[in-house]
Amino acid sequence: MTAPLPASLVANPWISTWLTVDDDGTFALRVGKVELGQGILTALTQIAAHELDVSPEMVSAVAANTAASPDEGLTAGSLSITFSGAAVARVCAEARELYRRAAARRAGRSTGEIRLTSGVFVTPDGSRIGTYAELSADVDLHVKVGDPALEITLAPPTSKDLARVDLPAKVLGRPRFIHDLDFPGMVHARVVHPPRIGAHLESAALKDISTMPGVETVVRDGDFVAVVARREGQASRAAEKLAATATWSAGIELPDAEDLPRWLQTTQADTRTIRCDGARHDEGTVVVEGTFARPFLAHASIGPSCALAHFEGGRLQVWSHSQGVFSLGRAIAAALGLDPDAVVVQHVEGPGSYGHNAADDVAMDAALLATKIPGTHVRVQWSRADEFAWEPFGPAMVGEVRASVDDGGTITDWSYELWTNGHTGRPGYAPANTMLAEARRAGADMLPPAVDPPAERGYGSARNAEPYYDVARVDMTVHRLLTMPIRTSSLRSLGGHLNTFAIESTIDELALAAGRDPLELRLANLSDPRAREVLTTVADIAGWGAVVPDGHGRGIAFCRYKNRGSYCAVVADVQATDRLNVSRLTIVADVGRVVNTDGVRNQLEGGAIQAASWSLLEQVRFDRHSVTSTDWESYPIVRFTQVPAVDVHVLDRRDEPPLGAGEATQGPVTAAIGNALAAALGVRVYALPFTPANIVAAIDSVS
Repeated sequence: MTAPLPASLVANPWISTWLTVDDDGTFALRVGKVELGQGILTALTQIAAHELDVSPEMVSAVAANTAASPDEGLTAGSLSITFSGAAVARVCAEARELYRRAAARRAGRSTGEIRLTSGVFVTPDGSRIGTYAELSADVDLHVKVGDPALEITLAPPTSKDLARVDLPAKVLGRPRFIHDLDFPGMVHARVVHPPRIGAHLESAALKDISTMPGVETVVRDGDFVAVVARREGQASRAAEKLAATATWSAGIELPDAEDLPRWLQTTQADTRTIRCDGARHDEGTVVVEGTFARPFLAHASIGPSCALAHFEGGRLQVWSHSQGVFSLGRAIAAALGLDPDAVVVQHVEGPGSYGHNAADDVAMDAALLATKIPGTHVRVQWSRADEFAWEPFGPAMVGEVRASVDDGGTITDWSYELWTNGHTGRPGYAPANTMLAEARRAGADMLPPAVDPPAERGYGSARNAEPYYDVARVDMTVHRLLTMPIRTSSLRSLGGHLNTFAIESTIDELALAAGRDPLELRLANLSDPRAREVLTTVADIAGWGAVVPDGHGRGIAFCRYKNRGSYCAVVADVQATDRLNVSRLTIVADVGRVVNTDGVRNQLEGGAIQAASWSLLEQVRFDRHSVTSTDWESYPIVRFTQVPAVDVHVLDRRDEPPLGAGEATQGPVTAAIGNALAAALGVRVYALPFTPANIVAAIDSVS
């Protein structure tokens, strides 16, 4: 029996939407997922070539375009291989069988007699019938997938990795990124952002700025103001002068950065019970408690955001590195009062973000300015300071855990209460003002509060908030704030980062209270064999249980992402001197069937290094009016000298569906580092990041 259609094909059922065969025999593969530096187009190309039985060089994965590509929603949640990969495999398998039918008709044979060898259809005796290109006149791909008459069998998994298709141009410095785009007559624009959050423009010498060299126009629309010039440098200089001479209102008051947890726990919120199993049974158990916190986190993309737009004849074309080009296009159309079909968004690679950075905002900037200058390509480039001050941040979070373990090492109760802003603020999540330019045109003080994905999409704040361990009684409550003076949205792993840190730190505290080894306690309360295997494998590889020198520590942590995705276990080795140094991360992951092993390893390693940077250094800094961490000095990320050795091992499950690897390491890496730090110091540090100041505060709290 043919398997049910993947979700992406239910919404986009026409084969021709996904695949076309050109006259030269090459294949154009169109998908709704976008390349963010994660190698997704390489993996999807590999899947397509494997199903079509052609060389990968014959397949070209086309960048997503809202007018021509299937709408697969966001490229997020570590779901691209799971959903888009399944769709591509099915589309290509059905296309292959349609061509096999055509070859059979041409040869006067039954379909079952026709073989396909390296892209050539042949008869049983090996006589050549033709290639895909030679048979294209006999095949109509504008048909829906799911024809019950087609006997579809997917090709068996392959272990051969395809080299990244996007790297040669990047390594050789060829134009590939959105910043490289250039059009005849293109103008350059700079947006002048307010000096304080929620400030409104009171006055500006727009006429004086408009006479500066190269300036084409100065645009003001409510509190949105921008300078357009013939050259980039001219736009920058004019914008700097405008910013220096404009006057703004005071803006809104931000939370006290020194007392952020209290603000999170006392601000008006939408409270939801995620799980409640009834009354506790603490009798005969040891109870541990802890309050875990993380600050606001920036995406810290190395390249600031950029976008281009062109408006003519009522039609708007936008070039963007957004992770959600389809929702972006609809939101821009709504904000500008255009028909959704009149707005086309073309994805072009930009700085990787793994979440919702400023790509959508700068695209709205460009779109708005293009409507003011019809017939001209408008390029908008944000500065580093713009990016750090105005992008949507990963939310600050506070979680309180109360858990207990009995004398036999069984975890009996688990309570978790969480306070945070929402984790989804992408374009279109609210009826209006979800992008900065849109909100400024309307004179809004702040954007609508971010929301959370539903349970079927793995939650946002509550992602990984329920322990994956076998606990008899669990209750879990989320308080999502209903005000958002500091803007938040999606950042890699969403709430799973803080929640996994809290859970895995508490597991270690329970082990200490019960007099058990942390690995032993985990295994005693974990029945899933795949979870147990990643833990025992990482322990064996890392040499768990070996004695470590004074001042050093070793910690272990586990997470199944979203409690239904990839499995990951981490052992961290650290040294605590005048600051915390992470020397090695040993990682074992089970991501189901592996399409491209090198790609999976890269995702796991990259996520681990980013998580280490979050753990050691990163935090958005602000005063009562504005974000103050607007450069690499005030918002440091790990330097090459601080990057730990990362040893990645992948368990390939050929008979299991792929689960995604992009966000597997965020939570367990931070938790393992925290557990290693506690082992080194004998003191638990509950507040991220593990800076000297936070470590000293933890020591002082118990002295």
